[in-house]
Amino acid sequence: MLAAWAGALLVGLSLGLLGSGGSILTVPMLVYIVGEPEKLAIAESLGIVGLISIAGFIPYSIKKQVQWRSVLFFGIPGMAGAYGGAFLSHYLSGTFQLLIFAVVMLAASVMMFRNNNTIIDEPGKTHDWWKVVLEGLGVGILTGLVGVGGGFMIVPALVLLVGLPMHLAVGTSLAIITLNSVSGFFKYMDVLKSLDLRINWHLIIIFALLGAVGSFVGRTIGTRLSQEKLRKGFAVFLVFMAAYIIFMNV
Repeated sequence: MLAAWAGALLVGLSLGLLGSGGSILTVPMLVYIVGEPEKLAIAESLGIVGLISIAGFIPYSIKKQVQWRSVLFFGIPGMAGAYGGAFLSHYLSGTFQLLIFAVVMLAASVMMFRNNNTIIDEPGKTHDWWKVVLEGLGVGILTGLVGVGGGFMIVPALVLLVGLPMHLAVGTSLAIITLNSVSGFFKYMDVLKSLDLRINWHLIIIFALLGAVGSFVGRTIGTRLSQEKLRKGFAVFLVFMAAYIIFMNV
C-alpha cells in the first residue's frame, strides 16, 4: 500500500507542476498498484479527481478567478455527458474501457508534445457557444467512460473557444472537472451496485488528501523548473504507460 500512497503523491505533484494531466495517472495506479477491478478503479478515480479538483478550485474561487458563465455552458453539458458515459460503461467490459483509456493517454501525450505556448499565453477569439456546449458534452462522456478529469482538453478549449485568459481558464476548468466527476461518480454507484462492487471510501479519501498535498508541493516548486521540459517528459511517460496498458489488455 506504500506504493499506492507514493502514487497518490505523484498524481498531485504532476497536477501542481503541469496544471493538468495528473488525474490521468489515477486509474493505472488504482488498477496496477492497488489491484482494484477496472470499473471500480474508474469510479474511484472520479471520486478522487473530484475531491482534488475541489481543493484546487477553492483558491481560484476566493480570488474570483472563475468565469461562471463558462461553467454553465461547458459544465452542464459535461455533467450530462459524464452521466451518459458512466451509463454506457455498464455495457462495456473493463478491458475495453482500459484500452479506450490508453488511447486517451496517447492523445494527451501528443497534445503535451506540441508547442502550446501560444495557446496558454494568449486568449483566443470567442467562438459560437454551441461549439463550447458540444466540447463540454464530449469531454464529459470521456470522463464518465474512463475516469479522467479532462483538464488537458478543457483548459485549451476555454482559451481557444471561449477566449479566457489562462488564470481564468485554469480556475474555471477545475470547477468543470469537479462537476463532471461528481456526475459520473453518482451514476457509477448504480453501475457498481449491479456488479456487486463496493466503493473503497478510505482509499478515495487518503488518495485525495495525498494528491492535494502533492499538488501544493508541485505548485511551489513548479515556478523553478522548465514547464516545456516537464510537459514533454510527462508526455514520454504517458506513452510508455499507455503501451503497458495495451500490452496488459490485448
